[in-house]
This record gives sequence, C-alpha cells and structure tokens, in this order.
Amino acid sequence: MKAFLMYPDRDFDLERDLPPNEADLSSDLELGVLLRAMAGGDKYLFEVARHGLHSYLTSPPEIVYRQHVLADCTEQPEVVRDLYDVAVSAITEEKGIWGWLGRATPETILHRSRQVMQLYLGMFRRLRDITDAHAAGFRSEGFTRLFAMLARELDDEYLAEMEACIGELAFRRGTLISGRLGKGGKGMGYVLRRQPEQSWRDRLPGMNRSPGYSFVIPERDDNGMRALSDLNDRGLNGTANALAQSADHIKAFFGMLRAELGFYLGCLNLRDRLAATGMPVGFPEPAGPAPAGPSRVRLSARRLYDAPLALSLPDGTAVGNDLDADGKQLIMITGANQGGKSTFLRSLGLAQLMMQAGMFVAAESFTASVAAAVFTHFKREEDATMEKGKLDEELDRMSGIAGQIAPGVLLLCNESFASTNEREGSEIARQIIRALTEAGIRIIFVTHLYDLAESLHTQHDPAMLFLRAERRPDGSRTFRLPPGEPLPTSYGQDLYQSVFRTADQAARA
Repeated sequence: MKAFLMYPDRDFDLERDLPPNEADLSSDLELGVLLRAMAGGDKYLFEVARHGLHSYLTSPPEIVYRQHVLADCTEQPEVVRDLYDVAVSAITEEKGIWGWLGRATPETILHRSRQVMQLYLGMFRRLRDITDAHAAGFRSEGFTRLFAMLARELDDEYLAEMEACIGELAFRRGTLISGRLGKGGKGMGYVLRRQPEQSWRDRLPGMNRSPGYSFVIPERDDNGMRALSDLNDRGLNGTANALAQSADHIKAFFGMLRAELGFYLGCLNLRDRLAATGMPVGFPEPAGPAPAGPSRVRLSARRLYDAPLALSLPDGTAVGNDLDADGKQLIMITGANQGGKSTFLRSLGLAQLMMQAGMFVAAESFTASVAAAVFTHFKREEDATMEKGKLDEELDRMSGIAGQIAPGVLLLCNESFASTNEREGSEIARQIIRALTEAGIRIIFVTHLYDLAESLHTQHDPAMLFLRAERRPDGSRTFRLPPGEPLPTSYGQDLYQSVFRTADQAARA
C-alpha cells in the first residue's frame, strides 16, 4: 500500500538530507516566516513543510502532478483533514499500546501486534468510509489512484477476513501446536495450527473429545510451567514475527500518508493566511531547463510579492511587481535605497522554491524555467569575533558556492562585494559574473555599485535585463521595479532628509 501523493512513482522521504545551503536560504529568504505559517504551531508539520519546500522538482510533469493534488486539497479541505486525522490517530494510538514489561517473547509480541492490528482495522474502516463518501469528488491522478487503491485493497471481504484472523489469534480455545522428535528425543519443527471447527455436539459439556494423551502441570511446578511456556513460544514464533511485520508495514503506510497529507495541509494553512491578507496566490507554470542556452530561459511574473513580508505586515498589503525576463541570464537590479530591491529578490527566490515544491506561489501568475538548485549570497553583519574582514567573509562564501553550483543553478546576490570600495568591488563582481554566466548559471544581482552595473549595461547584451527601483520626484518610493538603466546615485540623501528632518522637527517641538 502506497500513498503516492507527492510523487507519481515513489515515497516522500523525510529522512533525506536537506541541501547544504538550507541555513543560508532560510535566513536570506526568510523561510522561517513561511514555514511557521504552514505549520500553524505544529512541530511535525514544520519539518514536513521544511523538507517539502526543498524538494527541487526539476521535471515539469512532477510539479504539475503535485499542483493537481494540491488543487484537489483546496477544493476538498475538510476531506483532506479527515484523512490526515485518521493517519495521526493510527500513529498516536499505536504508541499508546504497551507490551509486557521485561523480556519480549513470541507470546507478548503476538499479543501486542494483535492489539495493534485491531486498532488498524478500525482505521481501515474509517478510510473506507471516507473513500466511499468522497472519492468521486477528487480529480487529480494522485488522489484518484489513492482512493482506487483503498477501495480495492480494503474491500468488505478483506476487512471481514482481517477481523476473523484477529479474533482467531486471541486463542480463546488455547493454542494447537504440532512438532516432531529430533536427535536425542528433543522436540523440533514446531508449527502453530488452526483449531478445527467445533460442531454443536463438541460444545456440549461432558461430550467426549478426540482421543489423545494429555497431562496437567501442577500449580506449583514452576519448571513445568516454564517448559510449557517455552514450547508455546516456539510454536508462536513464526506467527508472532509475521504479525509484527504486518503491523510494521501498515504503520509505515499510515506514517507516509501522514507525511504526504501533512505537506498539503501545510499548503492549505499558508493559503488561508495569504487569503486573509487579500493578496493573490496562483499555480505557476513550470518550464523545463533551457538546453539551447539563455535565449530559451523562461521567467515572467504578474503581481509577484514577498509572502513573508505580507504575513508580517499589520495590514498584510505588500506591493506586487511585474517581470518580463524571458531569455535573460543576468538580471541587474539597481536604484533608490529602501526601494524594494531586496524584497523583490526574496520574492523571486521564494517563488522559484515554491514552484519546484509543487506549491502555489505568491503572485497572480508566475512562469519560470526549473533550476537545478537555488543559492543566495546576501550581505552579512560584521564578524563579531573579528577573525576576518567582511570582504574576506564574502569571498569565502562565494568560493563555497562556486564549489557546489552547476549549470542550471539560480544564484541570488544581494549587495555582494559592497564591503570594499566601488572600484575593487565592481571588478570582483564583474569577474565572478562573467565566469558564472559562461558556466550556464543564471544570476539575479542587487547592487549599489554603479561602476559594475554601468559597465555591464553598456555591453547591450540581450541576455541581460536591468531593473531600477522606482522613486517619485518628491523622493517617495513606490516599491516597484520597472526596467531602467543604472543611475550614479541611490538617493541616500532622501533617507538622510527623512531621518534628520524628523529629528529636527521633534527637537523644535
């Protein structure tokens, strides 16, 4: 039994290692805000969402497979929650079934496994009830296959047979075990046998039973009782192991069902939170990697916004941006300080991750080529230990990234190499950009280095796009980034005036 809700042909692996740069991505893209919204305070859902967000699906059909499953979830959220509750109940209640304290024996293993199977029988019936009532309302390949499997595997005949077997394993008439003599008269080949059916005559008291030898162990004969218990354990051993393995198999199914439904439940939680802000969400259109060079790269968006920012703002209203960057391998973002450049960069990186996790994105529409991975190189605070300067630290991080990236990777740079003077920082950035783009890496670069941006702009390369944070004549920011050539100023005087004018007015008051 397989759920196959995350992949069409394999299980969702919660034991898979997260990418080496997961900590940088989480910090730079503020993934924690997003993951907490998905988890809704549930630690397990947080980990499921964390692994799901880093799926890095690179096959558009696999991405669309998840999108269709998620679309079903958005249309039937209560059914999905009911299925999830069944899986959670199966796992949590199984943990509450205790075995005997002390040494585990075939008899104790069989007793506990039988209790577990009794629990799972009830859960199977709940799954069948949900399947019978709601399967017709689901259209995705993932859910239709899941419900078809549940209807086929958990039919009335199977459930009745399972219930009968569980009842028989209670051994209300004792255990019937066969064996034979081996060397030295020792018993061997013990096998648990099914009790023969009793006729009504056999159930009457005093009726003769089948002929055979019997003996009774005295009440205080501890050695005799131990010997009998040992014989019983030998006969039950094979059955106990088989039943325990069956219980483990069913437990694994419920665990996988919980994990895979948990990811979609997290998506529903996030969707509800974003819907409450009034901001749009939509399923992106994934495009395959561009085998013929940057001219085939796809990247466009309408009303793309930063979801963590929208979740953090009191009114939930974040500015959305449009982007037309098909065929662009390098996007340079310049313009006014505090004009929304870093926010826009985060929104792009997050949309790429969410798309390749099979999720909706924080945009009205979004189309992008899949990336082999997403890397970030954002500015950091000064090293508190003073072991290295900021430029050395930036170069060390870029060297680490260079050792991991490969063609098809998306690299997001935010104010990289601005810790040194403009001439040196621009030259370092130019060389790195040239080397990486020639290696097939796509780069989105936010910078205040005019020398860098202008030198690239004058190349008039059709694979480059230049965006500039918008500033009104009165100095106010719109937080929009239309196409625009680099300017030699970032309007830092606007910030100076806004701070010191306010301070001066307060002092005069």
